[in-house]
Amino acid sequence: MSDATPHDLPIRPTTRAQRRVASVLALEPEDAPTPQARLAGRFIRIFGRSAWENAPDGDAGLIRIRRVTDRLARLQRTPGGVTIVPERIGRSGESEWVRAGLPDERKVLLYLHGGGYFFGSPRLYRPFTWRLSAATGRPVLALDYRLAPDHTPADALEDALDAYGHLLKRGYRGRDIVVGGDSAGGHLTLALLHSLKERGQPLPRAAVCLSPWVDLMCEADSHRLNERSDVLIPARKLAALGRRFCAGKPQDDPLFAPVRGDLTGHPPMMLMASGTEILRDDVRNLADRARAAGVEVTYQEWDGLVHVFPVFADFIPEGKAAFRHIAEFLRRAEGRPAAAAEGPSSSQ
Repeated sequence: MSDATPHDLPIRPTTRAQRRVASVLALEPEDAPTPQARLAGRFIRIFGRSAWENAPDGDAGLIRIRRVTDRLARLQRTPGGVTIVPERIGRSGESEWVRAGLPDERKVLLYLHGGGYFFGSPRLYRPFTWRLSAATGRPVLALDYRLAPDHTPADALEDALDAYGHLLKRGYRGRDIVVGGDSAGGHLTLALLHSLKERGQPLPRAAVCLSPWVDLMCEADSHRLNERSDVLIPARKLAALGRRFCAGKPQDDPLFAPVRGDLTGHPPMMLMASGTEILRDDVRNLADRARAAGVEVTYQEWDGLVHVFPVFADFIPEGKAAFRHIAEFLRRAEGRPAAAAEGPSSSQ
């Protein structure tokens, strides 16, 4: 593989290459952005944000962006030692099992990709999911949930519930499962936790949310304050998309604003955001509300980086370091008792 994981590194790096990798993995949230991160941010603003900003409003714009990202997905490559096994689950598309090296098959990480609920796929996320498997020592099930404009976030939640139920039927217990997601997938992760708790199903061991879009109404101050500094998401476009998804729904509906739902009893959460993205205050609010509800929260805010920067780990050193932080969080979470006992009435 092209990147060493924390487990691969010697205690004292001796070669120049080992020292370079160690210095990247040692990056912390309070460090200034690396030159590579700044350069990548400029590139993403020119080619990423502008593409979304200039796309037509309505279905035509959503379909255009999805077609472009689907073409990009076909260019994705994985290094040796990574296996991809497709599997169809319920009504969703072609999900993927991603394994880097020899992961512990007694555990699993269910990953819900981002993309505003209208683009993204397991194939597009392969450079991310193989690193996630390598860092956490788990097979990753990347879910291909249904997308707008043909479907809604409610359909995506049904797919996530089907996938979680599929894992339980395969013999995984709640404490063997970690659920993660970024952006819209982070929103879907929280909605899944709420739904599992309401249904009395066993909750996962932990949850990892990277820049989660936790309030589709986009009402936090950072949507205005960071409108210019966010190099990927045009605030106006995201707000319009959120209003579309929330039309006719009550504002306290936990599906559309899971940050306002009852977070009591949720498993330990790792939350990560950039200080310059428009979703920053949403993630801060989630961290505060979760802690107030008694949830163990690890919150990291990295300054000056692109939205969901770990997805761009090929180009951003901080993205590689994020996998070390995620792995350390999960090791701590595994050292604690599960959030809920195994059984249908565990969260009641």
